[in-house]
Amino acid sequence: MRTIVTVGAATLLMLAFASSTHTSAAAEGHAALLVPGYEAAKDVPGAAELPDPKIDYKILFSVSNGAKDPAAEVNPMLPTIARYLNTLGKYNVPADHRHLVVMFHQRSPDFDIVMTNEAYRERYGKDNPNIALIHALKQAGVEFRACGQALGGRKIDAKQVNPDIQVDLWAMTSMMNLQMKGFARVG
Repeated sequence: MRTIVTVGAATLLMLAFASSTHTSAAAEGHAALLVPGYEAAKDVPGAAELPDPKIDYKILFSVSNGAKDPAAEVNPMLPTIARYLNTLGKYNVPADHRHLVVMFHQRSPDFDIVMTNEAYRERYGKDNPNIALIHALKQAGVEFRACGQALGGRKIDAKQVNPDIQVDLWAMTSMMNLQMKGFARVG
């Protein structure tokens, strides 16, 4: 009887330790988000396809549409990119295997999110709601580009472009070049 109690107590102690280790690992995973404030994809028991640390992720996000109210809302593609990047991080895809490029293009008001806060405020009378997330994504390794042809179409001077965003000649050229270098296009 004494052996059963000892084994039972040892089992409970091991379960308690395993539970606290799992909780602390989950808390560390949350603290280690590449883009704070945006969750990684939720786990799906039995999911067949997961991010693979051995794959070199070369992703080109084409962003041409914006929020319903671009002057008040973050472009809906940006939180998706943050979640995707955090998911890659959650599954230990190393930084040198994460190549994410965001290409802003089209000649609609949605494109104006590429502007500095000052230029955006001058045009719309409000702060650019995308500045902070673009900066956080850039700090996490995401590359941002703006179509130079769209700049002209929207009458945005290159000096008015957010410094976190590179200006390219033309989105068509950039997207073709990146795809020919092995980037998969999303959007």
